[in-house]
Amino acid sequence: MSDGNVAADQLRLFIERIERLEEEKKGIADDIKDVYLEAKANGYDTKTMRTIVRLRKMEKNARDEADALLETYRTALGMI
Repeated sequence: MSDGNVAADQLRLFIERIERLEEEKKGIADDIKDVYLEAKANGYDTKTMRTIVRLRKMEKNARDEADALLETYRTALGMI
């Protein structure tokens, strides 16, 4: 087997792994969508839930900075 065949085989394996992972990712995304739909059916606001999920991913100091900036902008616009 030449080096070209080994490289092609390795490349094919990488591509196949990526394809499997992409399919798993799609399945997980569908599952997440189903959870949001279930929450919405139970009266929860999914937009707010998505915001909470995003905020919980942030480090505390980054979240505090974002909150402070939002407060500053709201104050500047007379929204507080």
